[in-house]
Amino acid sequence: MSSLDDYLAHSTQTNSPMTEHPKSPAIEHLSWGVMQVHGLGTGKDVKLWPGGGRAWNWNETHTRHVPGIQVADLTDLVDHGADVIVLSRGMNLVLQTAPETLKWLDQQGLKYHILETREAAKLYNELAGQGVAVGGLFHSTC
Repeated sequence: MSSLDDYLAHSTQTNSPMTEHPKSPAIEHLSWGVMQVHGLGTGKDVKLWPGGGRAWNWNETHTRHVPGIQVADLTDLVDHGADVIVLSRGMNLVLQTAPETLKWLDQQGLKYHILETREAAKLYNELAGQGVAVGGLFHSTC
């Protein structure tokens, strides 16, 4: 499979013209430092949304473990139609979510879940399998 690092940010993958929104791609495999996503390939940290996803490059938004996930990290997800957001904290719960990000999610009226990465991937896959317009940020290490 190709690397998510090589995958274009604006995927046009859809599941059917009959659906209201494209299906969010399933996470097929998750282990320390490796995620495999259906139709997208493998990567370390990934952003997923209805219809596609890409590698999550923390340097784009200057994200660090503390204060954690920034509002700017979420724009791809929301711009691609995610109504529910799943945020992972890493395998050892090191990654935080900035307080401004939580406030922004609340102001946008978006439902969100913040979980350890394995639990986040499980919930994301369940929601995607139910046809929910779900997006997620996944950190596959610490």
